[in-house]
Amino acid sequence: MADKQLQTLEQKIDQLIGLCNELNRENQLLKAENAGWQQERQDLIDKNELARSKVEAMINRLRTME
Repeated sequence: MADKQLQTLEQKIDQLIGLCNELNRENQLLKAENAGWQQERQDLIDKNELARSKVEAMINRLRTME
């Protein structure tokens, strides 16, 4: 009887270890994906700032032509 309980416990522990490993892999993938999204966001912010600066410069040039 004790052997059966021990085997059941070992199986449950093995399942938990497997689940932990799977969750760790998933977590690493999500962290990498998040880093990629953050980099893309920063790139878009930089491009937006550059475009804004160029538009402001064009507006200023047009004002000086008046």
